[in-house]
Amino acid sequence: MNGKTAVVTGGGTGIGFATARRFIEEGAFVYITGRRQAPLHRAVEALGPNVRAVQGSVSDLDDLDRLFDTVKAERGSLDILFANAGFGELVPLGQITPEQYDRTFDVNVKGVLFTVQKGLPLMGQGGSIILTGSTTGVMGTPAFSVYSATKAAVRNFARSWALDLRGTGIRVNVLSPGPTLTELAEEAVGRDAMIEMGAGTPIGHVGDPSEIAAVAAFLASSDSSFMTGSEVFADGGLAQI
Repeated sequence: MNGKTAVVTGGGTGIGFATARRFIEEGAFVYITGRRQAPLHRAVEALGPNVRAVQGSVSDLDDLDRLFDTVKAERGSLDILFANAGFGELVPLGQITPEQYDRTFDVNVKGVLFTVQKGLPLMGQGGSIILTGSTTGVMGTPAFSVYSATKAAVRNFARSWALDLRGTGIRVNVLSPGPTLTELAEEAVGRDAMIEMGAGTPIGHVGDPSEIAAVAAFLASSDSSFMTGSEVFADGGLAQI
């Protein structure tokens, strides 16, 4: 990825942070985004000179405009776009509220859509778009139906956009993690529950964000040049059996 420019949304913590670190190690200059300034500040301190943080929410179109205006002004173009920012809450059927539905779809569906649409004009031949999906998009999960529905929508985005992008040289794929020990996963589900879920996979342990980042690096690179519209699971086998 030497000399390439990447954007990673939700890059202050978890999978986004680990992926930004991996991209930088591979030679890219990375822009990370997030709603909270403190995690972004810590991430920049940890990642060094080849990262730039732009605070904002992917569900706010003005924030997205500011992000991509910054990329255009400073780098001119964009090679890799990892639409990773996501949000989920455990709420069973019967207790789902319009507010919870709106919060989840605003980030996970609207946010992904407009992150890609606003970043696309900066991309060209050889560009790679990666969308964060989830095993929940293909599985039933109690009390997680709204989140799961957003990830099913993201999966279809990649299928449809692969056709929209035919002939542009830009690829779009989905990276779907299984149980991965991140700060947001611990907040939504609980650390013990995540560890238990990981232990129940064929691999036998919960995922580390760096393991997901390694797959993101593959999808971002020319090694995956014959892939578009695909979904790659990094899930310890959870959704494969």
